[in-house]
Amino acid sequence: MRVNAAVVCPFVFLQNKLMSLQSRLNEAVGLAQAINLNVVFSDTLQLKEIKPATFFSRGFIIGFAEKVEKNGVELLVVDAALSPVQQRNLETALKIKVIDRTALILEIFGERAKTSEGKLQVELAHLTYQRSRLVRSWTHLERQRGGAGFLGGPGEKQIELDRRLIDEKIVKIKKELEKVKNTRELQRGNRRKVPYSVVALVGYTNAGKSSLFNKLSGSSVLAEDMLFATLDPTLRKVVLPSGKEIIVSDTVGFISDLPHELIMAFRSTLEEVLEAEVIVHVRDISNPDTDLQRRDVLEVLYGLGLKNIDTADSYVEVLNKIDCLNSDEQNILAQKLKNQHKEIISVSALTGQGCDELLQTIDKIISRGRKIYQLQVRPEDGKLQSWLYEKAEIIDKNLTNGMMHYTIKLHDADAQKLSKITDIKSV
Repeated sequence: MRVNAAVVCPFVFLQNKLMSLQSRLNEAVGLAQAINLNVVFSDTLQLKEIKPATFFSRGFIIGFAEKVEKNGVELLVVDAALSPVQQRNLETALKIKVIDRTALILEIFGERAKTSEGKLQVELAHLTYQRSRLVRSWTHLERQRGGAGFLGGPGEKQIELDRRLIDEKIVKIKKELEKVKNTRELQRGNRRKVPYSVVALVGYTNAGKSSLFNKLSGSSVLAEDMLFATLDPTLRKVVLPSGKEIIVSDTVGFISDLPHELIMAFRSTLEEVLEAEVIVHVRDISNPDTDLQRRDVLEVLYGLGLKNIDTADSYVEVLNKIDCLNSDEQNILAQKLKNQHKEIISVSALTGQGCDELLQTIDKIISRGRKIYQLQVRPEDGKLQSWLYEKAEIIDKNLTNGMMHYTIKLHDADAQKLSKITDIKSV
């Protein structure tokens, strides 16, 4: 049986934002529906001030209590960050469960995580969030045992968590994630030896990354018109027009006010983005808030250490869903793109329009800055050969007159480093 939920978007939190109130409310409702909540009531609310004890004013609580009874509301979703005290007092006053934006997103991630790494990351994020809560249900662990998270259900228990128990669990999970991180690094090392260039798809949730990923790779990753349809990263091999093979990575979608706990917990997964040679930022050009979504994505990338990535040569913007635009809007967009100097490509992941141009652009970026060199290496010099396999693209190698003869493709910066330890010749 679906849980009846109400979604409230406090106006005060948007006074410094440019996103429209309706867009923010629609997004919050979409998040609730993403975990199959039955949203029976939703509204924005302008606050004059935030009450330390209950967040909302007494008048709102009294009026909302009537809506709770009238609409059979069982859960209130507040699209803002609530303190533990505010959350508990609201639950006491309204006699229903109350969650904030962070808890809602954590719950979505908990349902969507499929791999063992994804589940560990969500559990870590959830426990970090729970650590500040004095008395809450251990929702993620209840779900692991077949429960139903914060949505309640037969037999659900309310567990009072002490900090020592949470801290012990966090330490254990971090150790397990460290093992996963080491395994992922070994996998990256193996890819470098081939080597494959990595192209990471990033973007706001529901921008169409997975649909584009499927179109480029001929894969069948889950792609739905749903917030956070993709959580666990997926890698596929794609052949570029030049014949060069690359690895394309489909990553978790970003969102405005993404909980800090999730950014930190998913850092090992997002390291795929840090390792990428090309970053493809997929935007939903049909969304009226596409420019604001772009800003939110870039803020997350900046936070990961990719400062000014949007001005880098390795950055490509893809304006997806042009099939959702009418002919006049498409013409206006095409005219704008003629006057831009950055790598911006309009595509439709649904029809495939623009995908060939995108692959050609990726091909050009990967080839840019790489030159072909030849050098000789002593067979016993394993350290240098290991460096070549890590940094260079091996075009050819053979053993002649007791020396290994390599033909490689290498970036200028790496070629300069290599020239300091051995003789290399540009071809």
